[in-house]
Amino acid sequence: MSESPMSESVMSTLSTRYAVLFPGQGVQRPEMGGPWRSTESWELVETVSRSSGFDVAELLLTADQETLSRTDHAQISVFTASLLAWSEFRRRQPETPVAALAGHSLGEYTALVAAGVLSVADGAWLVGERGRAMAAAARKRPGAMAAVMGGTAGQVAELVDAAREEGAELWVANHNSPQQTVVAGSREAVADAAGPVAAAGLRYSVLPVSAACHSPYMEPAGVALRRALDLTHFDAGVLPVVANVDARAHYGGSQWRELSTRQLVSPVRWVDSLHALHEELDCGAFLDIGPGATLAGLTRRTLPGVPVHKFAARVPAAV
Repeated sequence: MSESPMSESVMSTLSTRYAVLFPGQGVQRPEMGGPWRSTESWELVETVSRSSGFDVAELLLTADQETLSRTDHAQISVFTASLLAWSEFRRRQPETPVAALAGHSLGEYTALVAAGVLSVADGAWLVGERGRAMAAAARKRPGAMAAVMGGTAGQVAELVDAAREEGAELWVANHNSPQQTVVAGSREAVADAAGPVAAAGLRYSVLPVSAACHSPYMEPAGVALRRALDLTHFDAGVLPVVANVDARAHYGGSQWRELSTRQLVSPVRWVDSLHALHEELDCGAFLDIGPGATLAGLTRRTLPGVPVHKFAARVPAAV
């Protein structure tokens, strides 16, 4: 995937309606806060640290990959790095017409802050509570996840249904692109699924995680998260956010308590969300903001021909 520079001045004059995308857990890497340390937005790190109870500066600047791989560490660090990038993007490009937002799993919380539905402090607190609850649920009931590549969502759903009919604890967790679906469940079920997937002519890759995210294995975490959500104020917001669970645009308000609770145990409908942003909300271009370029890649595969850009520390780049 090649990248070519796109000047900030050009971007600020475009009349295209942009959809902004925020990544989820899995894109974390050591020193990912470095590019933002000298920016005006770095003051957000103190707010996030105070609200979440984590030393976020340490996670963003000095933590190694093993430390960042912990669920709670990964989530608060990716949330903060994405928020720093968003803050700098709006500071540098205040006139760029952002029409709607979406975030993949954890990234939905960044989207809610960017949309004005959650304050930075409340978003950080919720992400901290969510990460701790998910880590606790995974310790109590370890799980696994794997990416199935090369088949349609329907093909993967049939394989998963067949496995469950045989007693396996296996579910569809993410529909990421037209030919990438992630499954989650017990370690045994995820390992056993490799055979049927290969027999169907598809590729299979077990992911380096110890939790079965977006599956019933996260129900204990949902109880703890809901308690935190019930204590959180949700504002009206200024931009629509397309929710993972139903791929529909929602503004602010208390509806996000239910949507966020469901999200923890429901599949991420990312392909449908991208289509909703493009076709229903009339977003003619996409901007991936945050660590990595995973979402830019998924968008290119889902909506070929639609412009996709990546906002980096210095300049955005066409992807």
